[in-house]
Amino acid sequence: MRQSAELQLKPASAKAIKNGYPLVLKDALEKPGVLPKEGNLLRLTDSTGNYVATGYYGLQNKGIGWVLTRSEKEEIDSRFFAGKIRKAIAERHHLYAAEDTTAFRMFNGEGDGIGGLIIDFYADFYVVNWYSEGIYSFRKEVYEALKEVAAPRGIYEKLRFDTNGQYVEQDDYVSGERGEFPLIVQENGMSFAVDLNDGAMTGIFLDQREVRKALRDKYADGKTVLNTFSYTGAFSIAAVLGGATETTSVDLAKRSRPKTIEQFAVNGIDFEAQDIKVMDVFDYFSYAARHGLKFDVVVLDPPSFARTKKKTFSTAKDYPKLLKDTLKITSDRGMIIASTNNASFNMKKFKSFIDKAFTETNTRYKILEEHQLPEDFKVPHNYPEFNYLKVVFIKIMN
Repeated sequence: MRQSAELQLKPASAKAIKNGYPLVLKDALEKPGVLPKEGNLLRLTDSTGNYVATGYYGLQNKGIGWVLTRSEKEEIDSRFFAGKIRKAIAERHHLYAAEDTTAFRMFNGEGDGIGGLIIDFYADFYVVNWYSEGIYSFRKEVYEALKEVAAPRGIYEKLRFDTNGQYVEQDDYVSGERGEFPLIVQENGMSFAVDLNDGAMTGIFLDQREVRKALRDKYADGKTVLNTFSYTGAFSIAAVLGGATETTSVDLAKRSRPKTIEQFAVNGIDFEAQDIKVMDVFDYFSYAARHGLKFDVVVLDPPSFARTKKKTFSTAKDYPKLLKDTLKITSDRGMIIASTNNASFNMKKFKSFIDKAFTETNTRYKILEEHQLPEDFKVPHNYPEFNYLKVVFIKIMN
């Protein structure tokens, strides 16, 4: 039987959790004392000892656990997880029915009622992401529920935790059919090659689905497109399929080149007609400026934090400078698609970074579109801080 512990919340935290806040923060406890083990159930009470919610103890970022239910009598068992998964699938029925999209998020953690648990769908295969030892302790119940409700072709998993907060390398296969990789999935009619058993990443970031569609459908035709921090070139694929005359993909990782070539190939695109650079993006900006290169559209989607031999980059500090460097190689009346997944600041703050860069370079601009997480990346109602993605389409007006 799973052990449980009672933790008393500070008044403000008790109120927030009663109102739907899903995360149990480290500083939420009235008397921390000896904390339970990861995976223990938590009976959360207010300062008078009255029941507030049931959660589990699991260390993840700023939190020590997540709320699972606000019903004191609800059992946390495979039926509980089956109910959550069933509801999540029902809310994404239109994506399951879509013929032109076969990859999306099926279960988005706290947005679907179980923080720390994320499940992605790839052409009838499921990838389960575990973000703490606490939620991983429910592995048996979750897999029973997933098999019952979703009838997966095969299941893979990613363990997104260890003592250093780094990804745990392992064989990611769990059960069902073993996939033959690359597996080809569809996204709004575009093809992408993914590998569900090749480390932390699969080959495509699903949260940018609608951004890639917008680039393809509205902004790529007849344009030259620079895709920075390009990973496997997904934005470059969207640009070419949208009529771009030329794409340049730049990423420091050596494997980005063969992976990008693979993505072009599965879409029937001649990769030799495109430019693929394996180099530091910051060095490429200097190279492009020295050679007078200009691009009609620049996709700017850096990691939240990066360290190279020469420098350290943080979106929270350095995004305005990155934009100023980008402006030097963007054509007059061109466009920058500025993106970040840094959850430490909101869209308003991100737009202030944009305004700072353009003001300091005396460049007029117009925001044409804003995007945050797509609908399958469900976030808790009334808590926009969990909506980490921020994308702004910026038109240069000089």
